[in-house]
Amino acid sequence: MKVDVVTLANEKAGSVELDEAIFGLEPRKDILHRCVTWQLAKRQQGTHKVKERGEVAGTTKKFVRQKGSGGARHGNRKAPIFVGGGVAHGPRVRSHAIDLPKKVRKLALRHALSAKHGASELIIIDDAKLEEAKTKALVSTFAKLGLTDALIVDSEIDENFRKAARNVPGVDVLPVIGANVYDILRRSKLVLTKSAVEGLEARLKGEAQK
Repeated sequence: MKVDVVTLANEKAGSVELDEAIFGLEPRKDILHRCVTWQLAKRQQGTHKVKERGEVAGTTKKFVRQKGSGGARHGNRKAPIFVGGGVAHGPRVRSHAIDLPKKVRKLALRHALSAKHGASELIIIDDAKLEEAKTKALVSTFAKLGLTDALIVDSEIDENFRKAARNVPGVDVLPVIGANVYDILRRSKLVLTKSAVEGLEARLKGEAQK
């Protein structure tokens, strides 16, 4: 399927043929949900920790007589019911990562690209290069394309473009190898350069043919 290509100035620059097996699928929410859950779980540090009963300082001596006190028969000040005692069933250091087959991850990326194309939220530009790293100039350029919340993907990130775009709120810039489902879906627009389209198709075509 053919899609128009524009320049950063929003002028026509020809067209590009998109692979139906990558950009023309019917998006499946279950696959996208599985991949986003996998990504967010993997990025959790899991370093939250509290001291449990065996880790706090406190006497283990029986501090109250067995009978006649009118209270419970405690034998340890480190019990969770006391101030300064250990925490019961608190968080421990652990990994939150879950498994997701590589084939499913690639399938989810194809469905994310298809979802953007199907929702008319995909823009193809000829290249993403700037002569100077000027944020103000880039913001006016984005205004011509109607971009306020976008992910821009290129095969090789131009250094001037990267420096100018990093100060623009709501805009992310990633190389083809870093394109992922979560970042694609969290932005309202997906902007791909022609070389990025070729790179993504080369990255995903092998799996699409299986």
